[in-house]
Amino acid sequence: MDDPTQPPILPGLDSPADLRKLAVEDLPQLAGEIREYLIDTVSKTGGHLSSSLGVVELTLALHYVYDTPNDRLVWDVGHQTYPHKIITGRRDRMPSLRQRGGISGFARRDESEYDTFGAGHSSTSISAALGMAVAAARTGVNRKVVAIIGDGALSAGMAFEALNNAGDTHADILVILNDNDMSISPNVGAMSNYLARVLSGKVFTSVREGSKTVLSTMPPVWEFAKRWEEHVKGMVMPSTLFEELGFQYFGPIDGHDLPTLVQTLRNLRRQKGPRFLHVATRKGKGYEPAEGDPCVYHGVTPFDPTTGKMEKKPSGKTYTQVFGQWLCDMAARDVRLVGITPAMREGSGMVEFSQRFKERYFDVGIAEQHAVTFAGGLACDGMKPVVAIYSTFLQRAYDQLIHDVCLQNLPVLFAIDRAGIVGADGATHGGIFDLSFMRCLPNIVVMAPSDENECRQMLCTGFQLNGPAAVRYPRGSGPGVAVQEDMQALPIGKAEVRAHGKNVALLAFGTMLAPALEAGAAYGATVVNMRFVKPLDQELVIELARTHGLLVTIEENTVAGGAGAAVNECLAAAGMTTPVVNLGLPDEFPEHGDSRQILAEYGLDAAGIRRTILRYLPQAASVRADSR
Repeated sequence: MDDPTQPPILPGLDSPADLRKLAVEDLPQLAGEIREYLIDTVSKTGGHLSSSLGVVELTLALHYVYDTPNDRLVWDVGHQTYPHKIITGRRDRMPSLRQRGGISGFARRDESEYDTFGAGHSSTSISAALGMAVAAARTGVNRKVVAIIGDGALSAGMAFEALNNAGDTHADILVILNDNDMSISPNVGAMSNYLARVLSGKVFTSVREGSKTVLSTMPPVWEFAKRWEEHVKGMVMPSTLFEELGFQYFGPIDGHDLPTLVQTLRNLRRQKGPRFLHVATRKGKGYEPAEGDPCVYHGVTPFDPTTGKMEKKPSGKTYTQVFGQWLCDMAARDVRLVGITPAMREGSGMVEFSQRFKERYFDVGIAEQHAVTFAGGLACDGMKPVVAIYSTFLQRAYDQLIHDVCLQNLPVLFAIDRAGIVGADGATHGGIFDLSFMRCLPNIVVMAPSDENECRQMLCTGFQLNGPAAVRYPRGSGPGVAVQEDMQALPIGKAEVRAHGKNVALLAFGTMLAPALEAGAAYGATVVNMRFVKPLDQELVIELARTHGLLVTIEENTVAGGAGAAVNECLAAAGMTTPVVNLGLPDEFPEHGDSRQILAEYGLDAAGIRRTILRYLPQAASVRADSR
């Protein structure tokens, strides 16, 4: 807080309307209070800290200048929306952030009228804002539309598609680039701020527009003037690209200088047409641990706000760590291996690989579609690409998965992290559809490990294939099985019977094996580690249907089109009538919260599986008696 002797402002601020009653001079104090509150609440809940700390001033300036919610603010990704939530009536609910029944860590239309567009994936803001701007023009509604996008998100092709379209339609839209790359710092300062204010001001705009009218009648003079303007601006700002796309470019300006932000936004709000404002911010601003390591504090677990020390994570080895170690080990053995990530080096466990095998490591930015086709091109000419990607992000490259890899039967291995329920990140990041959308594709082998060692074995299996393969594994630690250092592959399409029983057979896919074994032991059920979703071990499935009265499939994926559906199809094709119960996720988007609690609510823990067995046990016994 700038002046501790001043009374606090935040407790009396319940909406942007309250914010607009303040003097500009009060905003820096409010920014300090928001940072303190943000650090305090996120230290208890966990969440995306660095990004939100970096946009406090920008958020205040936007809500101060624009008439929200009538004017539309479209936030990209959602990592940067915590200050927005605090000043739009959700301050008191911040302690419930990302908790079961609490507010989301991302923008959600059903949570607040100020959340104009839901966002968990990146690079959607400009497209959505353009749609809103065109809708306003078509319906005659007087409103302004602003898209706020980060420099990382701007690397995605979708953002440039939207920029290209927006410039061509001459829509009334402002795109703000929140640039927190430290390399921009030399361009930020008094001169840049001054030029941004001047270039966005009414006088300069009037002169420029008037000059166009006058000088356009004298083409040589107009061309000279235009080149001179671009030359002067080009000395201090990278304007050419955006102006070629049809935008007026302003900036870069200091994203923590509130008077400059407010004045520049006021100037830009009065203008029309496509405008682009370049704002330089610092991730983690105002909190020393986050400023020192914004990557670590991007997504945090609960931590001590005084020291920044985070709570210890579970001691078990995570599936991500298993993948990272396997990647390095296999790269040391096979020079053809290349690793690809769409901007998720740390999250996908590729830090060590990127350091040890720099020439074979490719971070393509937030460009999932490019990542997959790039891998396909590498595979065409003798390389063995491994694409490390979150399940929810692979959805964005589905056409490329089909057209550029599976159709051509190229040897690309997909290491799919964050499969199944992801917990606090909620619906936008849930990896609950991959078994369904991959199972229908020809040529691909789809595997789901039940433990850490099996994950390594499956990665070896997929890498050795001469075609597409996918290994999908969840977030977090496994059951604690020791990982062997060998490179043992598994026989393709073969399941493993882990417990022999009668009447009921539990067919567990992936990490559902552990609760299945626990539940099955209580009723003497047969328990199978299915391992392969595609190709399915059809021979074993049919044999189990012949010898048991009930099959129960268990998967951490949507039931619709999932692994259980593959079992149903297998039995139907064989003319088998043994009853099958499919346990999995229903036809809805799971809310955020603790993963174990969510799985329990959907009956995917040991207790839930036992309830299912108990419910159908009489039927299973009856079927077995009839079969005799």
